[in-house]
Amino acid sequence: MLSRRAMLAGSVLGGSVLGGLGLRGARADGPTIRLGSLPFGTSTWEAAVIKARGLDAANGFQLDAVKLAGNDAARIGFIGGQVDTIIGDLLWAARLGNDGQAVRFMPYSTSEGAVMVPADSPVKTLKDLDGKRLGVAGGPLDKNWLLLKAQAKDAAGIDLEHAAEIAYGAPPLITLKLEQGALDAALTYWTYCARLEAKKYRRLVSAEDIMHALGVAGDVALIGYLFQDAIVKEKPAAVAGFARASRAAKDMLAQDPSTWQIVRPLMAAEDDTTFEALKRDFLSGIPRRLVAEERADAEKLFAVMARLGGTRLVGKGSGLPPDLYYDALRNG
Repeated sequence: MLSRRAMLAGSVLGGSVLGGLGLRGARADGPTIRLGSLPFGTSTWEAAVIKARGLDAANGFQLDAVKLAGNDAARIGFIGGQVDTIIGDLLWAARLGNDGQAVRFMPYSTSEGAVMVPADSPVKTLKDLDGKRLGVAGGPLDKNWLLLKAQAKDAAGIDLEHAAEIAYGAPPLITLKLEQGALDAALTYWTYCARLEAKKYRRLVSAEDIMHALGVAGDVALIGYLFQDAIVKEKPAAVAGFARASRAAKDMLAQDPSTWQIVRPLMAAEDDTTFEALKRDFLSGIPRRLVAEERADAEKLFAVMARLGGTRLVGKGSGLPPDLYYDALRNG
């Protein structure tokens, strides 16, 4: 009999994203990597390029992109083994590892969220958020929110959680409330920031800016492809091939503008301005650093977020698990 978790996972897993979009390439030989994708997640962009350009076949595996209903479904499907990989949060991966469930993290993007305000807003600095209505995408333990609180206290001397009127919510709702004028500012995810910029909203401060202010040397990928360590050991060549295909797809998007013709139908970009903003921020978020450099900076950020979020956020560990990062150079 299936467990309740497995049945729930099965109820939220749909068919192939790429097959439904007519982007499925020639069937690849070799083992399958099942990628759990959210309907509007950017992993569908990369997966579409991999399939359309045959990068899975060229790297010895078959990519199967599986529709998932949302973040909770993605986590359930990943833990239950219904998918091999999802885009996940570094902190969640670290928590799983520290709690005894070995997970490997493959950096996906350094693009993060930002605090957005209307173009004519009187809010010019973090200190100006004192007394304002601030929307926060996610919840009180969202990594961008923890980073923002740390920076506001260090740079502006204010405790945002109490100085501002905070409203938590899903990114689409927080973004809508900002546009409707119900919020003075909104901390939201990068894709929503790009869409708001296309509507003449401006960034007050980005998560990348905050990370640099907290002492990291370079841009840090706080989201990545997650693999169970057991999958890496069971299908090492396929996982290494997936890492190569992911890098190749990103390189094509960076170097060959025609590749975006594959992606644009998936972007829900209402106009060219929105398309260009999304494209720009996706490309600027491509990780370029060595794993050792990534990890060194991630450890610094982990310490900050552990201090602010405690065990509710990071679990039992005092640092990142030793083998958390998947090193494509070493494994590929």
